[in-house]
Amino acid sequence: MVTHIVFWNLKEAPEAERAASARKMKELLEGLVGRVPGLLSAGVHQNFTPGGYDLCLVSQLTDRAALEAYQVHPAHLEVKKFVHSVVCQRAAVDYEE
Repeated sequence: MVTHIVFWNLKEAPEAERAASARKMKELLEGLVGRVPGLLSAGVHQNFTPGGYDLCLVSQLTDRAALEAYQVHPAHLEVKKFVHSVVCQRAAVDYEE
């Protein structure tokens, strides 16, 4: 099993807009489960600690091949368009168990 974790900072915007962006990211990314083969789970979470990243995605996939397929899956690419429109920083970690 592969765990794929992504951290983001949202672009500067009024708080209500940032909150709406975070909710939409959560809805879109978690909605990929069942649509992308090999994507077993996905959860988007907001950070409450000042100074850290604003949001993170914690997802699990069956294996490395599923992660590679996820990255180019049309449904994921559509979601990425929105995500890239509202974030300014990104970091990722992938590991196998």
